[in-house]
Amino acid sequence: MYRQGDVLLVPVADGAVPSHVTGAPREPRDGRGRLVLALGEVTGHAHAVVGPGELVREPGPFGPMLLHLPKGGRVVHEEHAVIALPKGWYRVVRQREYVPGSVRIVAD
Repeated sequence: MYRQGDVLLVPVADGAVPSHVTGAPREPRDGRGRLVLALGEVTGHAHAVVGPGELVREPGPFGPMLLHLPKGGRVVHEEHAVIALPKGWYRVVRQREYVPGSVRIVAD
């Protein structure tokens, strides 16, 4: 497992990738060519992947994302150390927090 701030990346075995992923829409890259895993609403900083790959968002309000890195990649952020990831599939999970009456994604 890999963690950068409020983003957790969990390796997924090729055989464990859900079948609906093959036809699911891919998340677009930002204007800088990155796959953005989480955008800081307060700071504007982003947890993003640099390099070839694709990002698929699973349905639901807290639906995790699946990241495919066929050649490996790097997760970058303006305030954290770079994380090198080997090639493969990853489940991307955002940290959540409880506030009275609801659960929400952590805002950074």
